[in-house]
Amino acid sequence: MIERAARFLIVEGVVQGVGFRPFVYRLATRYGLAGWVRNAGTGVEALVEGGNVQIDAFLAALVAAPPPLASITDVRVAEEPAADIHTFAIVASRSSAGIQPIPADVALCSDCRRELDDPADRRYRYPLINCTNCGPRYSIVNAMPYDRAHTAMQTFDMCTACRAEYVDPLSRRFHAEPIACHECGPQLEVVERNGRQSGEAALARARRLLTNGAIVALKGVGGYHLACDARNSDAVERLRRWKRRGEKPLAIMVRDHTELLHVARVNDAELRLMESSAHPIVLVEQHSRSSVAGAINPGSSTIGVMFAYTGLHRLLIGAESDVPAPAALVMTSANRSAEPTITSDELALRTLVDIADAVLMHDRAIVTRVDDSVSQIIDGVEAPLRRARGYAPLPMKLPFPVRPLLACGADMKSTFCLATGTQVVLSSYVGDLENYDVHCEYSTMIERLCTLWRIEPEVVCHDLHPGYWSRRFAERAYPDLRRLAIQHHHAHVASCMAEHGLNGSVIGIAFDGTGYGDDGRVWGGEFLVADYAAYERAAHFDYVPMYGGELAIRETWRMALAYLRAAEIEWDERLAPVRVPGPAQRQVVAVQAGAHFTAPLTSSVGRLFDAVASLLDLRHVVTYDAQAAIELEALADAGACAPYDFLIAEGEPWRVDVRPTIRAIVDDRDRGTSAATIAARFHATLVAIIVHVCSRLRTERGLNDVVLTGGVFQNRKLASSAARALASRHFAVYRHRAVPANDGGISYGQAAIASARLRSALG
Repeated sequence: MIERAARFLIVEGVVQGVGFRPFVYRLATRYGLAGWVRNAGTGVEALVEGGNVQIDAFLAALVAAPPPLASITDVRVAEEPAADIHTFAIVASRSSAGIQPIPADVALCSDCRRELDDPADRRYRYPLINCTNCGPRYSIVNAMPYDRAHTAMQTFDMCTACRAEYVDPLSRRFHAEPIACHECGPQLEVVERNGRQSGEAALARARRLLTNGAIVALKGVGGYHLACDARNSDAVERLRRWKRRGEKPLAIMVRDHTELLHVARVNDAELRLMESSAHPIVLVEQHSRSSVAGAINPGSSTIGVMFAYTGLHRLLIGAESDVPAPAALVMTSANRSAEPTITSDELALRTLVDIADAVLMHDRAIVTRVDDSVSQIIDGVEAPLRRARGYAPLPMKLPFPVRPLLACGADMKSTFCLATGTQVVLSSYVGDLENYDVHCEYSTMIERLCTLWRIEPEVVCHDLHPGYWSRRFAERAYPDLRRLAIQHHHAHVASCMAEHGLNGSVIGIAFDGTGYGDDGRVWGGEFLVADYAAYERAAHFDYVPMYGGELAIRETWRMALAYLRAAEIEWDERLAPVRVPGPAQRQVVAVQAGAHFTAPLTSSVGRLFDAVASLLDLRHVVTYDAQAAIELEALADAGACAPYDFLIAEGEPWRVDVRPTIRAIVDDRDRGTSAATIAARFHATLVAIIVHVCSRLRTERGLNDVVLTGGVFQNRKLASSAARALASRHFAVYRHRAVPANDGGISYGQAAIASARLRSALG
């Protein structure tokens, strides 16, 4: 007779809302084990009883092949006395202290897509179809453990058929908390100024409206979208004007692979990313024959494209209908520029009437706003630009354990982190905190998620900038807690180090638009020698004044004039940035420059991009962040070009002097060299500067690991060329793969730095 043994398991990670309990049930049954499994506050707990050989096999299989959406971070096993039980059961959840990662919202799986299209299936054409392997999670949860009673589905009573699936451990919908169908689930409704329709009629009406050039507000997973025919220029222009979006590109949703190929050139890695469970917006190369309206992405060679990720989207844009619909839709958040995306039905009906010809909605509430994620592929690997739906709030790791901590992030592209132990949860993209409504939502979200994740911060970290809203929030909301002020570019470097699990010192190259430096100046062209706890500014781009202060961020000709003056080039009207402002404005700047008026000094590579774009007569006024740099990248010749000259001024730190570069660019313009060639040579110059400085630092400091971070490295041409050039010289090069290189990754870097500093303080 086989001697019976028993073991108690605690499994941590993303293990709730992903089909983990039925997976454990089926696995235990396969190996003839008895016991039970349940959700708990920090993960999943189980007791298994049977033969030692069978238990060992069960444990090996548990770790080797978990459900596709699960992510196990730790399994703790303890011996228990056998109780001679002979059945296995899934038992009621147990609430307990500690972080339990919340699963992210997941795109519709292939099984649900098949059911959605099958006339014989009872969920045929049900717009909110989902199962354990797909559908909403984070956007609908109110509390943990992740049970139906803690979600926006708590008000919907399951019908008999749904209940039978929900309680069957062998069903694909066992404890799929948003489970629903035509009979018992949320229902669709279209609201127009002159009436309402529901169900299939609502869907048909929305398709007709879109086909006829209307704008439809659509309730998505984490907020409302505005949709229109991507080929209808009038509709796109009307939508853009209402959003006050300037020339910032709009994203589109395409029906299928065929339509995607009508719009863009897509490689295998980009297609895999678009089809992943996150279904993000992916920036891809738009081809010249694309039929979408030019107003979607003026001045950009790339276009943001996604596939339908819910049943409602598939039914709205799909070809399988008697009612025609556009094959590509603009799909953009329902908000004016810089405002939060609308999540409330009441607010949508009240505020979107100015633009939307109809509102297509359902009666499942959105608990947490979650924007669409945006990503791109660089050298075959994902490089996120906005981490939101499909990714947030999946957990990440810290280099050292930390007591409960809040990292407040930056003000642009804001996110925040909550951390305890070595586990950190990075919030979804929040927005730009200079907008009052976004700032209010940021405060509310922190409070709510502290409650949801059962964290009471004992330490708060924030940016060094004294004027940041995120810092003011930390000081106002947590006046009695220990606060750590963390330099912006050090946080950039640490975020990339942490996601790669690096230890020791690195050469951290942080290029962006704005970051407050230790000397009170505007940094943004930095070479740091850094570890998690500290950094040294080894080199930086030379300072130039920002004439007009923050006006110079929007009016790029101001930065061009600053660089021309630094290079001792006369402000001659043959030069575009001299002509553009006109005599009156130019005179004001000239007086400021000549009289040495106080102007912020910046080392920012982002501002250098702006200046070069203006010198090339490409962009003198920007309407969205990094517009000039994006257009300069799009303009640059694809072939290899020789770099311009530059200098390295000795001292501590070294200073990168680009005055020779500016002089050469002006000379090339005078000779009639094409703007595309100059743009390419400028990119090559930045790569040459990077290689030169890194090589000197390796010689002097013995460092070989290089981190590329900051929003400038979202430039695919620069990031790829720099990485290749460094790798060819045998540097180990690290780029962002899990968090954005832009300020969306700052909070994660702050948390990593705090974990190291607090550890050092403890000795």
